Amino acid sequence: MNVELKFDENGLIPVITQDCDTKAVLMLGYMNKQALELTIETGKVHYYSRSRQALWLKGETSGHFQMMQNIRYDCDADAILVLAKQTGVACHTGEYSCFYRSVTGGEADSDVGTMLKQIYNVVVGRRETPVEGSYTNYLLEKGIDKTLKKVGEETTEVVIAAKNEDKAEMAYEIADLMYHLTVSMVQSGVEWGDVAAELVKRYGK
Repeated sequence: MNVELKFDENGLIPVITQDCDTKAVLMLGYMNKQALELTIETGKVHYYSRSRQALWLKGETSGHFQMMQNIRYDCDADAILVLAKQTGVACHTGEYSCFYRSVTGGEADSDVGTMLKQIYNVVVGRRETPVEGSYTNYLLEKGIDKTLKKVGEETTEVVIAAKNEDKAEMAYEIADLMYHLTVSMVQSGVEWGDVAAELVKRYGK
């Protein structure tokens, strides 16, 4: 690596990790030179834990790996931005992002793309780490035929709500439909990035 990054007196540099698809900020961590080199070498994001004073591979115990797509640095070369594909969730609390609370009391991010990616990652997380009583795990265990049946049912509910000109009901049913579609996507190995790429091809046509 030919870039002269500015590590602090402890040999660390702050790292902001961002979802490469939704651009949601996932977490803030730190790297030393070895963690950065391992990230570049393996493609999996490594950090340095200040509390444990040790290297750690994100997802090593949870399975929620971050696959590095690009690494950028700021104008002063004293901070790093990692663009990554997040498997499961980024936060140890089970939230998609560590930044899920608001100081000002505002509502959670309601960007549709971010929300759908969050839901997708939660479904992946449920598949890898089942939770007893989870409806998502119920669908995953029953298989794609069960999920697709629900997709059909929810599609019908959207049509009925639209015909009834019930805006609130339509939003509710669309949310149900998008959730079940997301589960079916996980079961089929399709990601929202794949859908976005297809939409980009059609944009403006």
